[in-house]
Amino acid sequence: MSTDQTESQFEQLLLKKFHRLIGQLPIQVAFSRDGILNSNDTNKESIVIRDRRALARMVLDPEVGFGDSYMEGRIEINGDLVRILEHAFHAIRSQRKRSLSNRLFSRWLRYVQGNTFKGSATNIHHHYDLNTDFYKLWLDSRLVYTCAYFPTPSATLEESQEAKLDHICKKLQLQPGEKVVDAGCGWGALALHMARNYGVTVQAFNISHEQIQYARLQAKKEGLADRVEFIEDDYRNISGQFDAFVSVGMLEHVGREHYSELGHVIRRAIGNSGRGLIHFIGRNRPEPFSAWIRKHIFPGAYVPALREALEVFEQQDYTVLDVENLRRHYAKTLEHWLERYEQAADRVSALFGPEFVRAWRLYLAGSTASFRAGLLQLFQVVFAGSRCEQIAWTRAYLYAAGPDLEKESQWTPARF
Repeated sequence: MSTDQTESQFEQLLLKKFHRLIGQLPIQVAFSRDGILNSNDTNKESIVIRDRRALARMVLDPEVGFGDSYMEGRIEINGDLVRILEHAFHAIRSQRKRSLSNRLFSRWLRYVQGNTFKGSATNIHHHYDLNTDFYKLWLDSRLVYTCAYFPTPSATLEESQEAKLDHICKKLQLQPGEKVVDAGCGWGALALHMARNYGVTVQAFNISHEQIQYARLQAKKEGLADRVEFIEDDYRNISGQFDAFVSVGMLEHVGREHYSELGHVIRRAIGNSGRGLIHFIGRNRPEPFSAWIRKHIFPGAYVPALREALEVFEQQDYTVLDVENLRRHYAKTLEHWLERYEQAADRVSALFGPEFVRAWRLYLAGSTASFRAGLLQLFQVVFAGSRCEQIAWTRAYLYAAGPDLEKESQWTPARF
C-alpha cells in the first residue's frame, strides 16, 4: 500500500470519528487538500477540511478545533454559514456530550479568565476596547451592542434599537426627576435615552475606556452632560442611592461566582424601595459557555440558565415582577449585524487582517444560529423591593406612549 493510500485511509478514519462525535448532519463533511469536491457534490452544502491537522483538531475538540481551523482558513464552507451551523448545533444538542479536551480547556479558561477586578478589566479591554470605528461599521448609529426589540419583523435595526431602549424605560416606569444607575453602559445609548426622553438623571458605569470616552463626548454633544455622568469604574464600586437600577448585557461578564456581589451592589443602590431591570443572554439549563468564544471573542463570559440568574434577586429578597424572552429578536438583530459586517469585511480586514474577519464572522454567524436553534435565550427580568410603589396593575403601560415631559404631572403609573 502506498503512502498516499495509507494517509487517505487515516483521514477517512478521522472523518468517521468526527461524525460519531457530532452526530448525524444533513450536510456533507469532506476532506480535500485543494478544497475541490467531486463534481456530483458541488451543489451541496458542505464543510470542506483542507488539511489533516485541522481534521485531527476537530476530532480532539469539535468546537474549538472547528473554530480555530475556520479562523485560520483551513476549512471552507460551501453554502449558508448560519444554516450550516444551525444544523451542526441541532446535531450536537442531540448528542449532549462534550469531548474531554473541551471540558478540560473550558475549566482552564474559567481559571485564567476569572472576573476579579483586574480580570474583568482585562477581559473587557480585549473585546470592547478594540476600536470604536470597527463597531461603527456594523452596529446601528447609536452603537447599541445588545438585542434589539422589533415592533414588527420588517422594522429597521435603527427603529428596533430605539424601540428596545424605550421598552426598557417603560418596564422601569421611569418618572421625571428620578435617579437611575446604569451598570455596564456600553457607548451610553440607554443612559442618554433615559435622560433625554424620561427626564431622569443617570450615573452610568463601565470599565471600557474607549466606550466611556465616546459616551462622554455624546453627552456633551446632546447637552446632557449635566444629567448623565459616565464613570469609568467597575460596577462593584457603585455607591449612592437611586430609584432604579438597570443593566443591559453585563450579566454575561459578571461570572457565576460573582452573582452574590452583584446582588449586594443592587441592594446598596436601590435598597428595599427601588426597582430594576437586568437584560442578559441566557440558556435553558446550566452549561459552560462556548470555549472558542471565550478564547477569542469574550474572555471570562458565562451565560446563565434563568434559575441561576434569579439567585441575584433571591439572595436579596427581591420580588421578580416580569420575565420576557426575546430570543427571536436577538436572532433577527444578529442577522442585521452579520449582513452589515459582511458588507464591511474588506474594511475590517484592513484594520485587523483576514483571520480576524473570519473569527468575527464565525462569532456572529454562530450566535445567530444559536438563537435560532434555541441554544441561547435573551431574558429581561424586572424586579423590585418589597416597599416599592412603582408596581403596575397591568402591562398596559408597556404599550402606551411614553411620558410627555412638558405635562409630566399627568403621567403617573398604575400602583397597588
